[in-house]
Amino acid sequence: MLELVINLCFPKVCYACLNVLKDNEDTICVSCRHDLPVTNFHFNQDETVKNVLYGRAKIAHATALFRFEKKGLVQQLIHGLKYKGYESVGVCLGNWLGGELKNLDAYKDIDLVIPVPLHQNKLRKRGYNQVTKFGQQIAEALQTEFRDDVLVKITNTQSQVNKIRLSRWNNNDELFAIGNAAHVENKHILLVDDIITTGATLEACILALTQIKNIKISVATMAIA
Repeated sequence: MLELVINLCFPKVCYACLNVLKDNEDTICVSCRHDLPVTNFHFNQDETVKNVLYGRAKIAHATALFRFEKKGLVQQLIHGLKYKGYESVGVCLGNWLGGELKNLDAYKDIDLVIPVPLHQNKLRKRGYNQVTKFGQQIAEALQTEFRDDVLVKITNTQSQVNKIRLSRWNNNDELFAIGNAAHVENKHILLVDDIITTGATLEACILALTQIKNIKISVATMAIA
């Protein structure tokens, strides 16, 4: 009864279209799930994400769940996740992508899932890293470990939104440091982030990680722009 009253006063909505969810729906309504621009990169061995980093960072495999479109459903989801506290979006997308990757040979030897970190000042202000729950759910699906203490962001940069490509590259020099390197040696890491655009942030993370002995790195993001 209490749950019914709460749902009546504060109905759960789809974080993509903001319409009220039906009883059998959670986080994203069935209609939006059908309309979301999935890439299927990992099923089709498509190297679109990998090619963004071609010649800049060595990675084994790379995928993105969705294509990012301005004013589209994916933008609505990621905006809500990053700026409105809708952390259940990260859980939902992590379960979605993790459920697909766990059946693919390319991702069965993942030893560790690591999120792209936020600087401590931004983390303190926001209260959470928007990639954490996404990565945790993927790690759970792959039956492997999740750690957020390996990569540390050491420079507090401004938002990357609306910056030109060259500026992003220049502003990502030596942004990240490594912690607990011994724990990561000789392992296959899955580096996760919310969206890949120019690839500058992921490139900086990968260059930092490659300081670790005998490491193999793959990448998974919620979306690609």
